[in-house]
Amino acid sequence: MAANFRRHPLEIPPPSEKDWIRDDEEDFFLQDPDRKHDGLPQPVKMINKLVMQVFESAMEIIERRKVLQEAQNVKVQPTKCFPTAEFQVTGRANCLAVSGKYIFVGLSEGLAAFNTCDCKDVCAWDAVKSEICAIHASDLGNECHVLLAVDEMGLVRLFCFHKESFLLIKVLNEVGDISKRSTCVEVVLSPGGDYAGVLLQDSTKAWLEIYQLPKDSWLMEMEKNPRTTTELACSEMRPSCTSVESFVSANQAVGELNPPVLLLTVKPPKPITGSSFENPLDALKKVDDGSMLGLGYNHLVKDFQWELQEAIFCSTYREYLEAKGVNKEEIPRHATFHFLLPSQVLQVGSDMKVQPDVPAGIGVHWDGNHNFCLYLLNHPLKEQVDSDLKPDVVWPCAAQIACSAVSSCSRYLALAGEDATITIWDKHLGYPLSVTAILEERFIRSIHFLQSSSAASDDTPCPGTGPVCLIVQLLVLCTDSSYYLLKAPRAGKSSITLLADRPEDPNLTVSEVVPILAFPSAVLIFFWNGTVSLMNTDTPQIVYCFSIPPSHAVASPWKPVFTVDTVNSCLLLRGDEQQQDNGLAQSKASHSTIFLFDFNPLKKAFSKEPDLPLKSLQNLSWIERCNIFLHNRYQSPLGLEEPEYWSRLKAQAAAMDKERQKVKGRKKQ
Repeated sequence: MAANFRRHPLEIPPPSEKDWIRDDEEDFFLQDPDRKHDGLPQPVKMINKLVMQVFESAMEIIERRKVLQEAQNVKVQPTKCFPTAEFQVTGRANCLAVSGKYIFVGLSEGLAAFNTCDCKDVCAWDAVKSEICAIHASDLGNECHVLLAVDEMGLVRLFCFHKESFLLIKVLNEVGDISKRSTCVEVVLSPGGDYAGVLLQDSTKAWLEIYQLPKDSWLMEMEKNPRTTTELACSEMRPSCTSVESFVSANQAVGELNPPVLLLTVKPPKPITGSSFENPLDALKKVDDGSMLGLGYNHLVKDFQWELQEAIFCSTYREYLEAKGVNKEEIPRHATFHFLLPSQVLQVGSDMKVQPDVPAGIGVHWDGNHNFCLYLLNHPLKEQVDSDLKPDVVWPCAAQIACSAVSSCSRYLALAGEDATITIWDKHLGYPLSVTAILEERFIRSIHFLQSSSAASDDTPCPGTGPVCLIVQLLVLCTDSSYYLLKAPRAGKSSITLLADRPEDPNLTVSEVVPILAFPSAVLIFFWNGTVSLMNTDTPQIVYCFSIPPSHAVASPWKPVFTVDTVNSCLLLRGDEQQQDNGLAQSKASHSTIFLFDFNPLKKAFSKEPDLPLKSLQNLSWIERCNIFLHNRYQSPLGLEEPEYWSRLKAQAAAMDKERQKVKGRKKQ
């Protein structure tokens, strides 16, 4: 019987896993203890890896915080400033405003006025028992002040404060039918109290109303009737002001104050649709006189061209549109607006009176829109207020406008786009002073003008190069609480510097920044943890820290209640007393405490450099002389005559249209 035998011995195959532990490695764990986990099953390896990553991340955070703490200890600590005065208000203080020698406080049940000298209660108004959420005040002179107060229902009340008494003039957005009531989103009072802007919205739309305040007639009425305030007073005699009817009867007894006049109603721009014009001449004839650029309505793109372009775009980027869920364009609901003084940009007619310290127009930009629109305020009341008002000047921007700011002198205007590009305009000359972009991928939250330490007078005769040029400084706050300093000279290249990067600690998130115009390069910064600091942007370094007593805490650190008194150079800050209840600190809602911090002792940290002497024309170069000549030529009334040239162009277009009609008639014959 045959038998089969193997020619080669049967060998044991090598292990399929190289990481398995072999029996001959007796000192394996002594050589590399970390490899003991490699022989474990895959789920155990994954869990061990995740746990180690958590520990490593925690150690990195601990080491980073330790480094920051050591750097903070080495850094020079800011000087602590304590309040110089304080006073209590009954109820919760929601807002503050300073005008003249009075401090106005918006309370949970009305208004209150205090004296800035001794912080004593002057009077109060609680006729309607409404909670005041925002208040704006302006000094009209002759012990008269105008106030705009917004309550929790969105109603805007116009007050006249005269001789320690509140006089209610009108509720601007009050209607009989409550279903048609509009709520106030934002209120702006022009410096001097000549105009007031109210941004309103309802369930479907939003619009902006501009009122002219007859302050001259109010002052004359106050002089004629000195007993007005005593008969209309709503101070200590609160029972006499429990109803609006009692106010109306008292007001009629001494002479009724004139209500404000509604000048403009600005509506958001409508979406651009297809054109109905047959040729460029028809579109040109529809353009108003003096309008060089518009909102884009007078174009020649047809409806089918828009639809074709949209179809091509949607088919090309279908996957991105579906992922982001992009909807159709909606009408914007919020606007930012500023009152602007007269300048070359806002040119008015020769028959209109212009005062240098009275606003001549407003600048408006709506959310999600590229255009900054300017409207004149001294137009004759020819058009209906409810009609669609066209802007007098339109500034188109490359990106959507995120925020804007106007300098205290109203000469410079800054526009920040959503692409982190910042443009500073010189409205007096009508050209951009600087165009700067933040290179990091950050979104701009707000921009603020600062007072430059080396600023000379605006009357400097040299707008070109030279040491007397004014350096415009702008503080840029981003959404991640990082902020930059932008310096733009009248001649030369602008620069942008990072003052503070994104904080590692969430409690150091910036809630508010406020420039202090009394000091050069000074900025007041509020943080989420309740810290209030004063920074010198030239250093840059935090030089002072405002501390309230330990028994109190800054009210709503993410939205602090404060105001800056520019006349008396002081900060008014609300603080709530803390009470211990079961080991937890709670704030008392029965009253609020207002702390005052004096800025005058802090001037030594912000020493202003002396103004440089002005150059004479003989010592200037020919380039500087040309700049001065062009500057003066631009300011002269005969320097620019664009409306005349535009009218000639329209007349020529009309003549060409007539000639075209004649040619068509000849062809038909």
